[in-house]
Amino acid sequence: MKREYERRHSRWYEVLLLGLGFHLLVGLPLVILLPSLERWGWEFWYYLPDVRTNTMIAIGLAFVASALTLRRMARFPGAQLAAYIMPTVSIAFLIAVALLFFTREGYTRQVMLGGYLVSLAWFFLGYFTGRRFRTLKLAMVPFGDTKRLRGSRQVDLRMLETTDLGGVRYDGVVADLRAMDLPPEWERFLARCTLCHIPVYHIRQISESLSGRVQIDHLSENEFGSLLPSLLYVGFKRVVDFCGALLLLPVLAPVMMVVAILIKRDSPGPAFFLQPRMGYRQRPFLMYKFRSMHNDMSGEDFTISEDDPRITPVGKWIRKYRIDELPQIFNILKGEMSFIGPRPESASLSEWYEQDVPFFSYRHVVRPGITGWAQVEQGYAAEIDGMAKKLQYDFYYIKHFSLWLDVLISLKTVRILFTGFGAR
Repeated sequence: MKREYERRHSRWYEVLLLGLGFHLLVGLPLVILLPSLERWGWEFWYYLPDVRTNTMIAIGLAFVASALTLRRMARFPGAQLAAYIMPTVSIAFLIAVALLFFTREGYTRQVMLGGYLVSLAWFFLGYFTGRRFRTLKLAMVPFGDTKRLRGSRQVDLRMLETTDLGGVRYDGVVADLRAMDLPPEWERFLARCTLCHIPVYHIRQISESLSGRVQIDHLSENEFGSLLPSLLYVGFKRVVDFCGALLLLPVLAPVMMVVAILIKRDSPGPAFFLQPRMGYRQRPFLMYKFRSMHNDMSGEDFTISEDDPRITPVGKWIRKYRIDELPQIFNILKGEMSFIGPRPESASLSEWYEQDVPFFSYRHVVRPGITGWAQVEQGYAAEIDGMAKKLQYDFYYIKHFSLWLDVLISLKTVRILFTGFGAR
């Protein structure tokens, strides 16, 4: 009789407490009822005018949106949820209030604020009490490339010595399924784990989830099994980009005017710098930037170092905080760029990289962006030495192209704007 294995977190009460159901069954009523009772009393449900109904529905929708977003972001490497709880919940409630405002529906500010505060408390409490249970525990089959993997704070990797889990409950088993030296008894062990509903992962999947990069020795399909990103999300993202750029333009115009004046006063030459870049579907376009270098100096197409003598004093400051990228809002309005996507390379560099990496052009399957996964994870990459690693990040973004990854990149970008991480 073969020994039965049990998957970690598979018991009914564990599934309930650690799953989305617990948020909906316990958290959702809590964040709606507590502020409602405090404002309207215990018998408020006997009389529910539109103002009260609108408020409770808005709180519920904002809470569910926050729970879904945080849950999906937790799947990506480097997602420090404790740092993203407040901005995620804040944005969800701001969107709910904005919808009520623009539709001219009444709501109670006190109850909405109470729902926001209770939601923050709920998610922070859930994070700190459940942190130990969210750490993945994975068993590794000791053949092939699995020995190269290293664990992290989010993943506990344990190497197996025999074809048995030893009574330990794991979230999954990691194996190099292409290893030539994998013995038959270990193959039977993997089949047994699958029959017990314990997932068996190929090493490449876990390596990508730990590093946030996709190896570039071959093209890698997305989670739906296709090389083509979701066309539905491509269209949705284009609409969001266009509307967002229209709303931001009046706000950014005065800032860009001040920056342009500072650049003109700092050194002779134009305030803007236009450079041919390779864009969506490998179509060249002119990318707009604020000029950050002296106008009469030539050199490489990329920055050599932080102390590049071509960079002006004002240029060094605007590069650190990415202010030189602001004019690209016009590229977004024209449909040439997106807020989030792989950074566009110059046409000359793209042709050069294409010679060494035959599928380099695959990064043009989505619109290039002002910020991207490579920028928030790696920072500035020297165009020669860092391109291979940068491509791995770009391919990861394309493989996991989704709203949730874009939200995570947006939150990480805000941190960069305040710290200047990775600037050059």
